[in-house]
This record gives sequence, structure tokens and C-alpha cells, in this order.
Amino acid sequence: MFEVFRTAVSSLWANKTRSILTMLGVVIGVGAVIAMIAVGNGASGQMEGVISGMGVNLIMIRPGAPSQGGVRMSAGSGAGLTLSDIRAIEEECWSIKAVAPQVSTSAQVIFENHNWATSVTGTTAGFFDIREYHAESGRLLDDEDERSAAKTAVLGSTVAKELFGSMDPIGRNIRIRNIPFEVVGVLAAKGQSAMGPDQDDVIIVPITTAQRRLSRSSFPDSINMAYVQARDVSMIESAMDEVSALLRQRHRIAQGGDDDFNIGNMTDMINSLKQTTRVMTLLLGSVASISLIVGGIGIMNIMLVSVTERTREIGIRMAIGARAFDIRIQFLLEAMLLSLVGGVIGILLGWGTSFGVSQVLKWPTSVSGGAVALAAGFSCVIGVFFGFYPAWKASTLHPIDALRFE
Repeated sequence: MFEVFRTAVSSLWANKTRSILTMLGVVIGVGAVIAMIAVGNGASGQMEGVISGMGVNLIMIRPGAPSQGGVRMSAGSGAGLTLSDIRAIEEECWSIKAVAPQVSTSAQVIFENHNWATSVTGTTAGFFDIREYHAESGRLLDDEDERSAAKTAVLGSTVAKELFGSMDPIGRNIRIRNIPFEVVGVLAAKGQSAMGPDQDDVIIVPITTAQRRLSRSSFPDSINMAYVQARDVSMIESAMDEVSALLRQRHRIAQGGDDDFNIGNMTDMINSLKQTTRVMTLLLGSVASISLIVGGIGIMNIMLVSVTERTREIGIRMAIGARAFDIRIQFLLEAMLLSLVGGVIGILLGWGTSFGVSQVLKWPTSVSGGAVALAAGFSCVIGVFFGFYPAWKASTLHPIDALRFE
């Protein structure tokens, strides 16, 4: 067997240029598979991390569509969800750790001769812990701001930059719909969310202030949504059931009636995201694997040419005692060597490409052992599959006909 291996290596080495060009298809195919799967895994990991950072034990409650006399109204046409509802959830639901109601609106914010269109969120002090916002300078809102409906504001880093540039905004006044607000803090930058919006392009004010002075709702106590944090991930379902039962009772919804609110959680979003990115990664890997098949066809083509060129050599070897099995193994081994060496180079190329993408484009990549094993195994299979026919053809040549071949 060692002699067969040595002969196969010698034959490939004698035609170095052709061997390298033949391996090129496998190199590109393996490299593409690893790089594409790495990009897909990296993107999946990043999005999961962002959403998980928002809290996997987070429940979101939004107003739904109320029903009047059996007629389904449009969403937001009733009070739907109120600050009183959220207070009741906080007090009566034992599986709830924290709540943060929210009133959101958009407004043109002005400081001296600068202005900026942004999102204004009215909420409570618990919002910052639930959403993991931290102060870069100044302070966050507290319970006293909410109780007194203070005209205080905490700026996202994007808003602070646009309105104040290099100036320190703490203690200065901005105008939101011509109402003066004192800036008491600036949030540490968080960047874009998994859905795309800039999480730093926001102003946060006390919810009571937002309801009384900024909200344009016909229902003074209404809110746009609420974040509810369960005590533990394992308690999400029971927390959702508790909240739903309490809201149905408070809204006097009859048994069998439709809810006038919507409840969702981050776990559902994460599972949906995992499924989406899994399909994307599989698609990228499948497209890249086509290159491997093309590389395998190239190996079969060159091996068939090699059989034709070495017909007299095959005839001589058979005449001096070589068996058909020996001839078949030699040519099959040559095809496998081309595929294996190409696979190793392709693995290095795929790793280098994914590393380059992460460094140059700042796109996260993750080269998994499974992807490397898959690409290596696939390249071995390609060598055996596409090398078998040329090897079989060489082993079935008749010694006399082979010796007469010109």
C-alpha cells in the first residue's frame, strides 16, 4: 500500500501545475462553505446577543383592539392599557419582578439654534434597569421626578451630540413642543437595536409629565406599551397568565371574549430569530457547496485525462503482474489526495476569509468545528465519488489493448 501511495504522490508531483489547478475548485468550495457558515453563525450570535441583552425574561404588553357590541374596533381606539393597569400588575402579580410603563411620541427638540427630531419616551425609574440603560453623565430619573411630574429629561447619546456637540448638556434647558425641560443626565451609548433603530436617539422624561404635557391621546391615563420583567425565565408563562387574567378582570372582558391588549415575550422573538438565521446559514452553506461539486467534476475530468495519457503505463504494470485492484486503488488515491490537500488549503482559506471579513467590515464571524468537519468530510466524499469512475475505467483496461495504445 505504501508503494501505491508513493506512486500516486509521484504522479501528482510530476504534473504540479495541473494538480494545483485541479485542486483549485475544491479549495474555493471548501473555503466558501466555511466562510459562509462563519458569517451566518456570527450574524446569528450577534442578533441573539442583542435580543438576549434586552432580557429573555421580558414581557411586552401593548394595547389591542377593543370590542363594542360585538364589533371589533381599531387598535388604539380605546384606552386599552392604562397606567393604573400597570400599577395593579406591579402590586398584585407575585411572579412579576419589575414593570415599566411607556408613553412614546415624536417631537422636534430645540436647544438655542440647534434642533433635532427624535423620539420622546415617558416612563418610570424602573425602565432603566429593565432595558439596561446606564448614565454616562449626570443622573437617571427617579421616583420623585415621576411623583412631581418634573420637567426633567435624560438624553440619549445621539441626541446629546446633535444638540450640544462637545458642550456638557447637564443642567441646560431644552424645549420639547415649546415646553422647557432640564437635562439631568446623558445615557451611555447602546447602538442600534436588533430591529434597526438607533437606541441612542431618544429622550426619556417622567411618564406623568409625558401624559400631562406631551401626549396627544384622548385618554389621559393611557400608555403605549409596558415592559414587564418576570422574576425568572422559568416563570415567564405563569407571569403572562397572571397578567392576562388580571387585565381581563380589570377591563371586564367576559369569558370567551377577545382581549383588548396584546402580550408577547422576548423568548418568542429569540426562537423566531434562531429559526430564521438557521435557514439563512443553511442556504449560504448550500450555495457555497455547489463550488465543491464543481471542483469534484474538475477532479474527475482531469483523472479521466490522466487515465488516457497513462494507458501504456497501465498496460505495462498489468503485464508485469499488477492487479486491477492495484490500478483502481492508485487512481482513486490520486483523486483523494487532490481532494484532501485542496480541502486543507480551503479550510485555511475559509478561516482567513472569515477573519478578514470580521476585521475589515466589522461583521461578526464564528468558525465552528462543525463547519470545518463538514467541509473536510465533504471534500473526502467528493474525492471518492468523482475519482471512482476514472479509477474503475483504468482498472478495466485490457493489458494487450493498453500496450498497443498510441
